Amino acid sequence: MICTPQQPIGFLAVAVLAVAISPAFAGSDVFTNTLRPAFQEHCVQCHGKDGKVKGKVNLIELKNTADLAGNPDLLEAIIGVLEFEEMPPEDEPQPPQETRAQLVTHLRELLHKTVSVSKNYPRTPIRRMNRFQYNNAVQDLFELTPIVFTLPERMLREHGSYFQPASRVMPAELKAGSRPLGKSQLIEKRLGGVAAFPQDLRAEHGFDNRGDHLTLSPLLLEAFLTLSRSIVESPDFVEKNCGIWKAFFAEPGENENKSDVVRERLHTFLTRAFRRPVEDKLLDRYATHVTGLLDSGQSFTGSMKAAASAALASPRFLYLYDRAGEAEGAQPLDDFELASRLSFFLWGSIPDEELLSLAGRHQLREAEVLAAQVDRMLDDRKLKRFCDSFPSQWLQLERIISSAPNRDRFPDFYFHSQYRSSMHMMLEPLLLFETIVIEDRPILELIDSNFSYRSEYLESWYQEPEAFAGKKPTTVVPFRRVALTDRREGGVITNAAVMTMTSNPNRTQPITRGAWIAGVIFNDPPEPPPADVPPLAEEVAEEEKNLTLRERFVAHRKDPDC
Repeated sequence: MICTPQQPIGFLAVAVLAVAISPAFAGSDVFTNTLRPAFQEHCVQCHGKDGKVKGKVNLIELKNTADLAGNPDLLEAIIGVLEFEEMPPEDEPQPPQETRAQLVTHLRELLHKTVSVSKNYPRTPIRRMNRFQYNNAVQDLFELTPIVFTLPERMLREHGSYFQPASRVMPAELKAGSRPLGKSQLIEKRLGGVAAFPQDLRAEHGFDNRGDHLTLSPLLLEAFLTLSRSIVESPDFVEKNCGIWKAFFAEPGENENKSDVVRERLHTFLTRAFRRPVEDKLLDRYATHVTGLLDSGQSFTGSMKAAASAALASPRFLYLYDRAGEAEGAQPLDDFELASRLSFFLWGSIPDEELLSLAGRHQLREAEVLAAQVDRMLDDRKLKRFCDSFPSQWLQLERIISSAPNRDRFPDFYFHSQYRSSMHMMLEPLLLFETIVIEDRPILELIDSNFSYRSEYLESWYQEPEAFAGKKPTTVVPFRRVALTDRREGGVITNAAVMTMTSNPNRTQPITRGAWIAGVIFNDPPEPPPADVPPLAEEVAEEEKNLTLRERFVAHRKDPDC
């Protein structure tokens, strides 16, 4: 962006606000007769005249509407300062809200048209699946009953399958557990003999799906091949745990031609694994490999397992990419790419047969069909994967794992020697997120809700934590839906989890909490602090003992070193 809220565009917004924007905004007459005169009268004094360029905006260089449309960064900056009412400045006359809204609407239309035809349209970078998606994709591909390996990054463990999105209602009471801090939550049915793949590193904003982090070196590709072999060779990879066993691994009938059966089964399997119809040349390679193993005396099931293992280690399975990115400029996605975008976003996995079937008939791109498929996917239990992945990364809840309040000052935070109250705390914002998704509630309730889910212990923590004399469970925890009367507690910003993880062991940290809100809620993280600025002293000086934390910060800012 050329201009940001930190680099205001000065009187540009004032001039533009004086212009009555119409659908003919893109016409040259509008620029010549209205925009340019307004720029000359109100803006160029700060944006171009005599070499003075505030906010890096030079309006004298704009000769026509094409020049303005050719600068989407400038358009986006104008829209931003208008939407957030940062321009015009407070000491300037403010336009009516209707005018402001009309301006933003038409500028967005121009921006949309500009980006749609831009030759510099950003491409989606190629990347491999993260291990969460890999686990889901393998489980769905083989229709496995157990999971592939344990995923500690799934913070919320449901008990009793309370997550039923098709019902559009969350139960009034449910049972849940916290995986990262409760060892018993790691116990679930999984494939024996399969070692968990190392957890993918989080990017700078807390997410694990950034393209430049998810590369695939030759050494890593070899590791994926070893992993794929351990999956199909697991003692638990058997007929009762594998839904496609009869359709793929089982011996064909005596009257069936094995070569034809191998080719037919591989075509279906590889189309699903690679998320688009497999090419004949590639299918021939896999079929030839299986036939060779059969001719050497290996069993049919073992030979098909070898082919399945090779498919799981193929870049066509591991990589997420769009063929549209191979051409210059913006290109529309084909139906198969659209199917993958949908499934990996909502389900964290490969498309199912229905999505691929619609893509194969070129129907998925049709508006009504696409809307119906999104509704179907939102009603599927696999939506739980989205709720297991996105909210914890968005809110950066993993930070609560390292939150360790001073045990002497806050003894009630700890119980059963190694367990902490954060086990209960971290589930509250996650259950709120799931409720808003399942019940299709207003998104503003993420910030200000009049309800929450709390365990008996967590509810007491908001009141008098030292007064709770009941058992503090560390395994399956009952959570109840409770009404909130104190608006300071509702939403994901002021719950106990966020308050705890943005504090240090001894006190609250307003600066850390503000940085969290700027980065997580507003997606505008502050610059790193200077290295030579001393922090607020932990030991309170004698003359500051009667000051509040806010007053201490005011005094701290007066320090010349700050």
